[in-house]
Amino acid sequence: MSTLRLGIQEKPRSAVEWTVLSLQHVFAMFGATVLVPILTGLSISVALFASGLGTLIYIALTKGKVPVYLGSSFAYIAAIIVASNTYGVGSAFVGLVAVGVIYVIVALIIKAVGTQWLHKVLPPVVIGPMIAIIGIGLAGVATGQAGLVSGSADPTYAALAEDFINPLIAFVSFSTVVVLAIFAKGFFKIVPILGGIVVGYVFAILLGQVDFSVLSGAPLFSLPDFQIIGTYELNFGAILIFAPLALVTIAEHIGDHKVLSAITGEDFLTDPGLDKTLMGDGIATLVSGLIGGPANTTYGENTGVIGMTKVASVWVVGTAAVIAIVMSFVNGFTGLISTIPLPVMGGVLILLFGLIAGNGLKVMIEGKVDLKEMRNIVIVSTMLVVGLGGANFVINDATSLSGMALAALVGIILNLLLPESSQ
Repeated sequence: MSTLRLGIQEKPRSAVEWTVLSLQHVFAMFGATVLVPILTGLSISVALFASGLGTLIYIALTKGKVPVYLGSSFAYIAAIIVASNTYGVGSAFVGLVAVGVIYVIVALIIKAVGTQWLHKVLPPVVIGPMIAIIGIGLAGVATGQAGLVSGSADPTYAALAEDFINPLIAFVSFSTVVVLAIFAKGFFKIVPILGGIVVGYVFAILLGQVDFSVLSGAPLFSLPDFQIIGTYELNFGAILIFAPLALVTIAEHIGDHKVLSAITGEDFLTDPGLDKTLMGDGIATLVSGLIGGPANTTYGENTGVIGMTKVASVWVVGTAAVIAIVMSFVNGFTGLISTIPLPVMGGVLILLFGLIAGNGLKVMIEGKVDLKEMRNIVIVSTMLVVGLGGANFVINDATSLSGMALAALVGIILNLLLPESSQ
């Protein structure tokens, strides 16, 4: 029996509720989605536009069966920077288009051979740790933004930890989410994330921690700075940098859909099928590359929102995508959201990423994984150490296997090689 408050095909009861629930998703994805273009030099407005358009493409190709939001992928940051510096930014766009094409090819292969092999390759003993690694692997982002990592190698996180006000702001956001999620009634119980962000933001304003200077001097509306393919010199030199990364993010794609499946009680790799979800993700990245945007990927922040609120409506997610597209044309709105201090989001992300990790444990419990069996202990423990221990398998200068992707590969190999029973 489903525990969802709002099912995948259900619509919110009112326009106000619908809008607020969709804005909750927009706030959740915004910081990470715009961070990728900030780090790589790509256009923020195009990244937002591509995020919204890509999500709508995904929803259409999966026939509205999966409430996934797509945002800018972090996996390609190094490749974009290396390609842009070595061959020019046009080569990065060509590489991203190639990634989309690889997704489409893999999707067509899966459609031809089916997905039954997935249950053998990815049983609960492998999927559970994969999901846990996704959440725990992101824990450093949450604690760093919350100002809780003193002496961090990341200068931004280190600076945040130097001022006790930042952890205090994060605590207010965190506490608000907890109170609303546990004690609130009715409408407020399904918007704890947005509530935490709003309360944390107001608290930060009262403490003088919000910089509104970014809102001055810019026009209210402007066209995103699209870089349409063909308007720049096509350079194929960077394709070999991007191609191996496609396999890494495909593994992440599977893991994220397993997380969402566990949250909603559905099996999205079966219905609508991995071929359709990969096709949606791939076409979204292909289109993004064609207009000068970063690669798209499923977003843990938005999956966490669904897990926390139990609102899995694809209508809500689709409306969030439309809002993102509109935002890409509105400098004032984009600028206002960008003024949200990192500690506000850090407090919220502590819960969201922890929730994802918890769902990994849930998969193993519901899959009746016997951790008294040495075979299972070997698989789970090895995956956790490899996935969380900083292991890094270098493929080339801009591409490597690490984190969940490397752990997934190790887990799959161990699961196939080790005998079913060690007794």
